Amino acid sequence: MPGETKKTKPAQKTAPKTEQKPAPKTSKPSPKTEPKTVQKTEQKVVPKTEQKPAPKPAATKPAVKPVQKVAPKAAPKSVSQSSSYGGDRQGAKKNKPVKTKESTKKQPMLNTHKLAPFKYDMNEILSASRMDPAKASSFLASVIAKASRISTKEAKEFAKTFLDSEDLTKDEYDRICKLLDRYSKFR
Repeated sequence: MPGETKKTKPAQKTAPKTEQKPAPKTSKPSPKTEPKTVQKTEQKVVPKTEQKPAPKPAATKPAVKPVQKVAPKAAPKSVSQSSSYGGDRQGAKKNKPVKTKESTKKQPMLNTHKLAPFKYDMNEILSASRMDPAKASSFLASVIAKASRISTKEAKEFAKTFLDSEDLTKDEYDRICKLLDRYSKFR
């Protein structure tokens, strides 16, 4: 348009161009790419339609490229360690509802850090009882499993079934309940 001045790019200094002649096209591969141990009898005869021309030398490029301005992107949200391994990705499962963990009331459970002294005290009680040793071993394992995974209340109810079947006396049952209370913690 008349009256407007055209903005031109500032002159860039480049290295003087030296003319390079392209390599002559020959049917033989260049000696640089041919291994020294290859004999002429091992070369395959390739029809002319499948031969590829020798690569052209790369043209010299200007030393300085113009810088393009890019709009700044929004800063990424702080990424936790778990999300870099595939956990808690936002929108990873778009069609499935997100499960929220319902809060449950803490219950007294067997403290697994004090399992060895608990077993020792239980074995003292069970060895003095009239319960069969094989039955006592499975009873102890079941009490530990119920007390450490469900609650000590469930373990006490389980022990009460053995009181009803007369494998344990009332005194032994009370001692087991006191042990469960002593070695429990809320979790």
